[in-house]
Amino acid sequence: MPSTNRDPSVTSASEPVDVSTTHYSLSRAVNARKAEYVRPHRIRVKIGTWNVANCPGTDKDLASWFVDGKGVEPQFDVNLARLNISDNNPIADSKNNTDANSQTSTKIGDSSSETGQSEQGRSDGRDNSTQGGAEEPAVRILGDGKVGLYVLGLQEIVSLNVVQQSFYADPSVTAKWQDALEAALPKGYTLVASHQLIGLLLLIYASPEVAATISNESSVPVGTGILGLLGYMGNKGAVSSRIVLGETTRLVFSNCHLASGHDQTSLDRRCWDYNKIISSTKFAPMNQGGVVEDEGEKFGDEDFAFWFGDLNFRVDGLPGEDIRRLLTLHARGEYDVSKKDTSERLGDDGVIVLRNNEDGDGSDGSRTPGMVSREASFDNDGDDDNSELPDPDDFVPDPDDDPASVQATLNSLLPHDQLRRMMKQRKAFHEGWREAPITFLPTYKYDVGTIGLFDSSEKQRAPSWCDRILYRTRADVREYEKKCNDESDAKKKDEEMKARGIDKAVDDESVLFDYDPSTESSTSDLAYGYDEYEDDVEENTDQVVTREGYVDKLNVDIYTSHQRIMSSDHKPVAALFTLNYDAVVPELKAKVHAEVAKELDRAENEGRPGVTVLVDRKDTIGTDDKHVAEGSEGVDFGEIGFLRRASRSLTIANTGRVSASFCFVEKPSLLDDQTKSPKWLEVKFVPSLIDNEGGSEDPLGTEITLEPGETVSAVIQVDVHDLAHVRALNDETAQLEDVLVLRVTDGRDHFIPIRATWIPTCFGRSLEELIRIPRGGIRALVEQRQRGGSIPYTSEVHKSSPSELFKLIEAVETLAERVIADENMLEEWKVPRDKPGWPFDASAWQTTQAADHDELRAAIVVALEEDKPVLETIKADVPSLKRLEVVSEVLLLFLRSMPDGVVTAPLWAKIEQALPGLGSAGGSKTPAEAERDKTVVLDVLSTAPYYNISFVFLTSMLTRVANELVPLSRDELEALALRRPAPVPKRSLSFRRGAAASFSSSSSFPAAGAVDQAAVLRRVAWERRAAEIVGVAICRAALPANARERKAGEERMRAVVEVFVRRDGP
Repeated sequence: MPSTNRDPSVTSASEPVDVSTTHYSLSRAVNARKAEYVRPHRIRVKIGTWNVANCPGTDKDLASWFVDGKGVEPQFDVNLARLNISDNNPIADSKNNTDANSQTSTKIGDSSSETGQSEQGRSDGRDNSTQGGAEEPAVRILGDGKVGLYVLGLQEIVSLNVVQQSFYADPSVTAKWQDALEAALPKGYTLVASHQLIGLLLLIYASPEVAATISNESSVPVGTGILGLLGYMGNKGAVSSRIVLGETTRLVFSNCHLASGHDQTSLDRRCWDYNKIISSTKFAPMNQGGVVEDEGEKFGDEDFAFWFGDLNFRVDGLPGEDIRRLLTLHARGEYDVSKKDTSERLGDDGVIVLRNNEDGDGSDGSRTPGMVSREASFDNDGDDDNSELPDPDDFVPDPDDDPASVQATLNSLLPHDQLRRMMKQRKAFHEGWREAPITFLPTYKYDVGTIGLFDSSEKQRAPSWCDRILYRTRADVREYEKKCNDESDAKKKDEEMKARGIDKAVDDESVLFDYDPSTESSTSDLAYGYDEYEDDVEENTDQVVTREGYVDKLNVDIYTSHQRIMSSDHKPVAALFTLNYDAVVPELKAKVHAEVAKELDRAENEGRPGVTVLVDRKDTIGTDDKHVAEGSEGVDFGEIGFLRRASRSLTIANTGRVSASFCFVEKPSLLDDQTKSPKWLEVKFVPSLIDNEGGSEDPLGTEITLEPGETVSAVIQVDVHDLAHVRALNDETAQLEDVLVLRVTDGRDHFIPIRATWIPTCFGRSLEELIRIPRGGIRALVEQRQRGGSIPYTSEVHKSSPSELFKLIEAVETLAERVIADENMLEEWKVPRDKPGWPFDASAWQTTQAADHDELRAAIVVALEEDKPVLETIKADVPSLKRLEVVSEVLLLFLRSMPDGVVTAPLWAKIEQALPGLGSAGGSKTPAEAERDKTVVLDVLSTAPYYNISFVFLTSMLTRVANELVPLSRDELEALALRRPAPVPKRSLSFRRGAAASFSSSSSFPAAGAVDQAAVLRRVAWERRAAEIVGVAICRAALPANARERKAGEERMRAVVEVFVRRDGP
């Protein structure tokens, strides 16, 4: 793997990685292998700054100088004079003039010496092949060598006049400059950051390759000046943006406009503005891998910072008139009298007026573009190998050695630059900030429309380098901090020596000499010294260890002004940087991430409990052939019907290395899902069927612990018995699908899908549907329709009453007669007459606990679905009493399952309205009253004939069963019809002979010898209980939640049925 530009402290792939199962194990393990997915990258960053002074037409010049690189005057910048600007613009041509990987000091003026050194021609002995054997580039050049980042800082894009200012940025102004820049940039460049602070505008654009690697962009404005409000607004200030390249390298760009003015107060204000911006700028917290840091970053936390704009620092200590005259001579070409006259000699008034080139060549920038150019100078695909080498006589001698050169004049002015003096005095830009050597004329102040005519107004300001581009690296900040710490330590030691009285012991080599930093940085004549500063800035290639531990390098390729741009009183300044940095390659990181995640998962699983779930099933071909399937595939029970249970078994084995505890848990539901799922699936643990073939299946508990190699079985039972669930399955609004969740403590959950196919049934259907079922039952109808679902009410009516109801009623009547016959023939056979409501009262049933009870009940349901006689379904050897109880149970289930019942809610409402006193008389109605109630009920039910017929069938059946089970003689029936008994106790009835005392003394009966009063009481109690059970089963009404009111409603339902069950005579 290539390892260029890597910090030696980076962990290599061969080092052991801690795979402990902590929350940050994955990120730490991936980071430990960062050498495998981080590669050297190279990007070119172009920074431009321009104070447009709110002059019209400046946006039309933007493409000319910032993107195309035009407007440079080579005769005023000797470094640019060495480049062949006739064939190409200097900034675009510089991309092959600097080896950014070189760690040696390189002057900008010597950049041409490295022309022609291509990346393919360099070799540092590294293995650049990938794991697959394919050749990988040593350095990934983003943007194919073109500019990857365009960073533009503009000042005074609106008037800074206090009267014209607003507290809100005008979006149309920002849009104007964005449109101008986007029109000039090559296609595909993306806006990364855009922020305006009144007159300040910062724009950052990235090429498609670079934009994809940028993250964590954060822009912060800081206002100063006379309108500075809490640091957010102001006619001066700065706009700063932070971006992260390739998840590794932090870049900060700050566009500023500091206080103007030439006096000392203005200078102090500029220093104050700078320190205000530095202390107030705080970027948003970093977001790395979805984890947001607690605090935001500030200046000094970045890896590379670039500060540019109209800093407004002036040249002082010299007469302004002398500076203007000296520079004007250079502009006219009259300073060096030994040179021949040039074709660009200034006129008598010293003004070069804005004009077009006579030869039509606009490459020197003298032509002001009438429209924004859309061609970037960096798109040139010229072949450098075919270019002709320059003649040695064409090389310009070193300008520093020529006293008549422009550079010599600039060198004499730069020591009087306020910015450099403030840096030495540590008042501003002293925390490691640097600037490339200045080889161009001062950028301020010019008469608009001229190339070299300095301020001719009344103020006649001295030319100054107000527009600057500074930069610093993390290494610069750390070096400054180290220097401050060393000075502090030296001062403390000096004070300690003075306190000990050895401050004069200078002959002792082990004693430090006195050092006073304040004296060294005082405003003496040494402050204008320039040589020491020159030594510091000549090293343009800087190696930096970033915050993430990578080694990056920054090189300054170009630093110049565009002298021929004349639409503002400031000249724009541009700088081109080459940044070599280590960045994450997303596809390589994704590969490493997958490998690490897999390794962590494997290592973690080895120490975690693990179980294997197998589904046991028997093949339909042979009962002895067992087949096993993995539990994750699920369990399919096949066809499941109403009240038909089915079971399957699972084998759970501990296949891990440690003991495993597990249990089945409830399936998680959505927070807003308040509905409770019906209970149709049950699971229980039993002893392993493998180890205990044919053994007991007694439940073992809800949680099981197995040692490695042990097994246990789980039995899954399916039983659809909830009536509401049955209705939903019939209507196909629900499915027999669920998921069992087996939770392993400290292990992974196992999800076992459960499926079954629902067999449509006649239970759970309305009476309107049931009467539309043809001969053959619901099974035949489903087969005919080839689908389930509800039965449309538009279908043909085949019966006046459900055949299923008729079959059940008929079976109950027949079995009641048979039970009495069996009792008469068998002495040991006794009918439970002392239990009111039998065989309809569930509390009186005697055979429900029998082993074959569920089987008999399911058989009756199948017979009803297939339209078969009920009695033929039950074997003849089953006792008649058991058969009667099972059939009665199924009948009640059938009645309760009908959504609309036999007395629907609308019919019930009419009955209650017609008989308001229903159920209030306690059963002590006279024959006339009873007959009136029956007439009213029948009149209401006659409006629904199908329901009326079913109601009559039911009540008639109850009367016949009562006559069979609790028969009365003629005299007893007459006594029952003529009686006026007191209310009968509900639960304390006694059927002994002495119970006749419960009748009132006013009752009129025949002779006591002809009437069995106990039999009458048994009949009354039976009718009352049977009517109560059936009434609630067939009537549909919204019963209140209150127990008392609910009981009253059930009494009214009982009364409706009871009045039809009781006969007035034999």
